Amino acid sequence: MRKKVIAGNWKMNKLLNEAEDFVTDVKGDVPSFDQVETVVVAPFTHLHPLVQKAAGSDVKIGAQNMYHEDNGAFTGEVSPEMLKDIGVDYVVLGHSERRELFAETDESVNKKVHASFKHNLTPIVCVGESDEQREADQASEVVEAQVKKALEGLTNEQVQDVIIAYEPIWAIGTGKTATAEDANAMCAHIRNVVKSFANEEAANQLRVQYGGSVKPANVEELLGQSDIDGALVGGASLKADSFLQLVEAGKHE
Repeated sequence: MRKKVIAGNWKMNKLLNEAEDFVTDVKGDVPSFDQVETVVVAPFTHLHPLVQKAAGSDVKIGAQNMYHEDNGAFTGEVSPEMLKDIGVDYVVLGHSERRELFAETDESVNKKVHASFKHNLTPIVCVGESDEQREADQASEVVEAQVKKALEGLTNEQVQDVIIAYEPIWAIGTGKTATAEDANAMCAHIRNVVKSFANEEAANQLRVQYGGSVKPANVEELLGQSDIDGALVGGASLKADSFLQLVEAGKHE
């Protein structure tokens, strides 16, 4: 059984004291890491304090982005080496907001995925179609291309350690959610795409999250599907009580 991963992506929200209070509130109540992986994905300015605040608990800390180089003249960027140096364990790559607002490309995402493995960071790679692409019946094709490029050049061992987050762009922050069956069908499609270039074991071990207006009211139905291995959650991860409900839903006995 693939272990579920619940990751709360705070985006550009919370001041540092609010972030520290949140981790203090949840760290004693999340299920053990053996049952479900609990990840708080925070802004850069909060990462080091939150790593310290979460030390010794079952809460892990993730970054929302990074650059692919270790160092150099890249003003405003943060390297994977810097993230690992302060104890970060996960990094979200290729989120649709990064792609749409900050010109992220499939090629740049692939460079970052390779850099994450170089520094022993677990990449959470976001893929997903727009409403226009969905209406044009291009969703499967778009997602397939994103997955293939993001994972290009990885070994089978690396592929099985990737987390892919399927986030249909039309469902992010809109209140719209793909039906559990439709979300599962796309997650299964992603796994089949991976089987086309990696071995079956890697494809079966790789975990695929769903993201897009996930909340306590729908998380159990989503996580009950065969190919949905967790959730990348935005708004519902900002409050401790709702985040804990999401994490609890991911627990397996």
